Parts: sequence; structure tokens; C-alpha cells
Amino acid sequence: MLNLRFAKDYLLHRLKAKTRHGVHSPFVYHLIDKVIYDFAPKKVYTQVENLRKQLLHDERVITVTDLGAGSLVNNNRQKRIGDIAKNALKPPGLAQLLYRLAADLQPSSIIELGTCLGTTSIYLQNAAPAAKVYTLEGCPETAAIAKETFGKAGVGNIELITGNFDNTLPGIIKKLDKLDFVFVDGNHQKDATLRYFEWCLPKAHENTLLIFDDIYWSEGMKEAWNEIKAHPQVTVTVDLFWIGLVFFKPGQVKEHFLVKV
Repeated sequence: MLNLRFAKDYLLHRLKAKTRHGVHSPFVYHLIDKVIYDFAPKKVYTQVENLRKQLLHDERVITVTDLGAGSLVNNNRQKRIGDIAKNALKPPGLAQLLYRLAADLQPSSIIELGTCLGTTSIYLQNAAPAAKVYTLEGCPETAAIAKETFGKAGVGNIELITGNFDNTLPGIIKKLDKLDFVFVDGNHQKDATLRYFEWCLPKAHENTLLIFDDIYWSEGMKEAWNEIKAHPQVTVTVDLFWIGLVFFKPGQVKEHFLVKV
């Protein structure tokens, strides 16, 4: 039943979504044309995807601590790292889109909720080398593999914080003067997603980008996404099905865009 619902949502999105040619907002047109639809190869893509290949062939087994909504693929606590890489890492196209979004914005700080094995963190750090990346992971053994991956990549401006997001995220938000780029990819539950959103709001500004992963994961996530879109501080959202982008542009007419990717 879940897969049928998800497939229906995907089909409806494809039918309703537009390309850049159906968008009249200059800001969103630029976002689509120069960032979302920038499919040119980049050196960093090869570097990170080589790390992904190593993880896919890693036969070690770790004990996964899942503090969120669980996995749609495999809820066994004992998991092979290669299987985690196959089923839980962001696919190349989506991870590279996140890279381009961060590269376009050039944030001074990045918060990622859900490190997994670390490949997306590396993409984000490479996109904005001057930014401090705070990446939060609930599972200690998964976090340990991510640290190995960071070492192989030679990245030095990533701080990995392990623990429940409810305990770790408030401290990161408190220490930052403002939030520039936040990627929420963990604990795919309505109440948790809305809680993280509300915590971020006081430090959102005109150039803040909040990204929510798996906005069609469940009925609860769909409800959370609709509540986020309706919030009075939110002016522009871009629904790419797999992720949702949230912007806070003063003076901008409130608009919601469905975009094909």
C-alpha cells in the first residue's frame, strides 16, 4: 500500500510540475536554470563517487541505532555497510544537486541532520569550502564510518555530532548568529520535522535556505510539508518531490512551485 501511495504521489507531481519555461519568478527561474538544471560534470563529483564505490563494496557489518522513522528498505539492526551505502545514501544526482545549491548560496555555515556514511557532508563541504559544516548523526557506529570517509576525503571543516537530534540540534542553533543552509534528512516524522523547522525560524534571514528531505515519505511528512509551506514567514517553496526547498525572501509574493527534476 505504501509503494502504491508513493507511486501515485510521484505521478501526480510529474503531471503538475513545471520546467523553468513555466516559471515567471526571476529568482526561481535563476534557481532552476543555473542550479537545478546545471548538469555539467564537476571534478568533485568523481572524487566523492569514488568514495561511494568504496562504501558499496565494504563488507563490514555494524549495529545501526535508528532514532527516527526507520527505513523503507531494511529495518534490521545489523547491517552491512555496503547495503547502507546502497539503500540510505543520497543517490548521486540528488547529492550533486545539494552540492550545487550550497555552491550557489555560499553559506557561512551548513547544518546537516542525518550524516549517514558522510558522502553528502563531503559534497556540502566542497561546495562551500569556507563554511563550517555541522553534521548530526543519531547512530554512533554509522558516525564512526562517516569519520573514516571524511579522513579519506581529506576534509577538515566538518564537525560531526553524534546523538539524538532533539538533544544536539538546539546547541548548534544557539551557537550560530544566523542560519544560512540547513538540510533536514533524518527522523522522517511529522512532529519532529515541524519541531526542527520551528527551532530554525528565529535565526532564518532573507538568504536562508532550509531543505527538507523525503517530503512525500508518508502522509505525516506530506502534512508537515504543507504546514511548512503555509507558515507566514515562508515566502517561496520549491517542491522537487524528493526534497523541498524553503526560502524567506522579504517583499516576495508567497508562491509555491512544483519543479521537474
